Amino acid sequence: MTVATDEQLQAKVVDKLHWDDRVNAANVGVTVDDAKVTLRGTVPSYRAKTIAEQDTKEIEGIIEVINHLQVQYPDSIPVPIDDEIASNVANALTWDTDIDANKIDVSVIGGLLTLRGTVDAYWKKFQVEDIGYGLTGVIDIINELAVVPTKKPEDEEIARSIENALEHNTFVEAEDVNVVVENGRVTLTGFVPNWAAWRAAHNAATYTKGVIKVVDGLAIRYLEEQEFLTEE
Repeated sequence: MTVATDEQLQAKVVDKLHWDDRVNAANVGVTVDDAKVTLRGTVPSYRAKTIAEQDTKEIEGIIEVINHLQVQYPDSIPVPIDDEIASNVANALTWDTDIDANKIDVSVIGGLLTLRGTVDAYWKKFQVEDIGYGLTGVIDIINELAVVPTKKPEDEEIARSIENALEHNTFVEAEDVNVVVENGRVTLTGFVPNWAAWRAAHNAATYTKGVIKVVDGLAIRYLEEQEFLTEE
């Protein structure tokens, strides 16, 4: 299988971002260096910034994405003031039955949303963030939520649960991913063949009961690279 050049990867990223109507990529610049993509420019919402990164990661051959996109709301969209944004976020959290909004403090300065407080599961930390980036006026998020499980499983139990999840996932070769758990903090190392496998491995750790943090040590190694290294 032929490895795509940086120029070919750049063209694929540009095409995909312009295809995806959710991104509005007219002001997005794309550079590629050794299969590492950097996104620069402006997008009309924080959700568009996140989608642009997700779209880029789905292109085969890309090993890293650096997202320097800035959020710039169009003049046609009325942007709430900071206090209104904070109130909107707080209200939205109360509608999510998975989240205890009483344990979360929300503040906004210049459109920058800061989340503080506690959640009882690691995945909920990012669910709160997802709620924030879907609201008008948010240009970026600082997520300082601490994970405090109501019941703490032993590290060995957490590791076994993650390893079992990996073994049952069709995207991941479980033997290529190393799982180390210390005081609820999970470190993933090893190699995965693409971003779908990377996401699957992270999800296996993120959604496991008792996890309070996931440290990413996984590297993307595409099949053609694996074959080349084997031949050497």
